Amino acid sequence: MTTKQTPKPTKRLKKTVKDRRPSIQEIAREPTSGGVIYRLKNGEVEILLIQDSRDRWTIPKGHIEPGESAKQTAIREIGEEAGLQEVEVQGWLGKINFRYRRLNRLVLMTTQVYLVKAKGDTDAIKKEDWMNGIKWFKFADALEAIEYEDISKLMLLAMRRIRKETK
Repeated sequence: MTTKQTPKPTKRLKKTVKDRRPSIQEIAREPTSGGVIYRLKNGEVEILLIQDSRDRWTIPKGHIEPGESAKQTAIREIGEEAGLQEVEVQGWLGKINFRYRRLNRLVLMTTQVYLVKAKGDTDAIKKEDWMNGIKWFKFADALEAIEYEDISKLMLLAMRRIRKETK
């Protein structure tokens, strides 16, 4: 007959202390901007999403550089991350606030999100090396794939605006 041994309390405590992350020493604010990018293909709305290095589908976005407006950043990031140079910003959709931890820093990120229409050769998309994917999705599929609830809410708002414009 075997008996199950329970670890000594001091062993559990040492493991817990050892596994604990370092305490937060700094809070950093990072303003970013991006866009819900769409195109009309065969009468259907398609949304462009990128897949980040952790396999999460999201919108193209990036840090606002000094001297750059949020709108300028959205256009630049779409060009850099998706290879789309011909785009038309059709309006501001809203902002998203989220936070994450980077080692001993708490990062507070605010992302300004714009509605952006892709123009020109919209099939000529290309991903950056750090990305795992880039793809045009039918709207319903994009909503299903998107990882972040706040972005999906802005995508619904975008779809209402697109429908108004295309009527």
